[in-house]
Amino acid sequence: MVHVSSDDGKGNKGTRRMIIDATAGAMAGCVARVITGPLDVIKIRFQVQLEPIMGAIIEAGKRSKYTGFGQAMTTIVREEGLQGLWRGTVPGLLLTVPYTAVQFVALQQVRQAAAACGLTANPGSAPLVSLASGALAGAAATVASYPFDLLRTTLAAQGEPQVYRNMWDAARGIVSQRGPMGLYSGLGVTLMEIMPYAALQFGLYDALNAIVDEARLRQQREIAEAARAVAAFTPGAAPVSRHHETGQHESSSAPVEVSTSYPASSASSSSPLPGVQASRLQAFACGLLAGLLAKLVTHPLDVAKKRYQVAGLQRSLRYGARVEAGFAMRSLCQSLSYIYRTEGILGLWKGSVPSIVKAAPSAAITFAAYDAVLAWLLVMSGEQQQQPQNRKQPHSQ
Repeated sequence: MVHVSSDDGKGNKGTRRMIIDATAGAMAGCVARVITGPLDVIKIRFQVQLEPIMGAIIEAGKRSKYTGFGQAMTTIVREEGLQGLWRGTVPGLLLTVPYTAVQFVALQQVRQAAAACGLTANPGSAPLVSLASGALAGAAATVASYPFDLLRTTLAAQGEPQVYRNMWDAARGIVSQRGPMGLYSGLGVTLMEIMPYAALQFGLYDALNAIVDEARLRQQREIAEAARAVAAFTPGAAPVSRHHETGQHESSSAPVEVSTSYPASSASSSSPLPGVQASRLQAFACGLLAGLLAKLVTHPLDVAKKRYQVAGLQRSLRYGARVEAGFAMRSLCQSLSYIYRTEGILGLWKGSVPSIVKAAPSAAITFAAYDAVLAWLLVMSGEQQQQPQNRKQPHSQ
């Protein structure tokens, strides 16, 4: 994370940095949304399908329309065309812009507040700060963007013939049926889902980055020690500087790589280009694993949320039974219990395959794209300070 120095223009710099973080987060989220759109549509179709997938052959009366990932994709393309895989993309993008923008800005602000309160001074509290900041950032972003999430789910779930022609038609229909608060149906369970999901995602991302950074530094120390051992037995060999153990440059004029990802990595390199490449790859890999694990743990909550969002949607019966409007009146515990009783334990993880296939690369693309876009924006705005002291872990701000 590149810090803004404290001076008379601190307020303006802080505002400018918030705008940069918001812009980078929004652009990164849009890239991930477009690339993973088809996976999101398939996931939603499975999640709002009431018939048990395992009973598709045994019980003809409960035959599932979608029985597998590949079968679902080919069915959607055959019946609705290629564009069917991107249903709900417009509200999805409108969801992504405020969500990712608010999420990354809130994440930075919460961590700065934690640092100002001295909560990051103790290394032992760093994981708790990471989890809490991720949860609060996810909650703030969810509230700011929720109506677009509901509209995205409605359009992606309706199939053919369409119940609503577009996002505006869907918004009018939902408001006329359920009132303005209908656009926030399922917000409570969404917050219960997104807070542990965001906490796990950002917490795991920080933890994984710390592990990789430590392994890289340990490898650099071992290489430096081996080089010194070889030099000690080689007459006339130039001594190996201990600066190489920490990846620092011996020459003050040499360019220093600045990590700009947020959450950021403190990994360093002996040359700028390889260091930047390692940082991008690390951001992608750590984001991938963090997104996968977080989504797998919280998936049952996502299934319940989707049922709340489409409760009462009068889509064609060829897609199976409809989610009755009364489902939205159940509590979260009642909803999860009902899904378990009627669809089995696998019902709570319906759509988990496309969800995980989507969530992992989506998180990886978002973190990597944010890292790259943020670096470019900081250079363009003149905010980037290429100084060694700027290369810090996010929790040590």
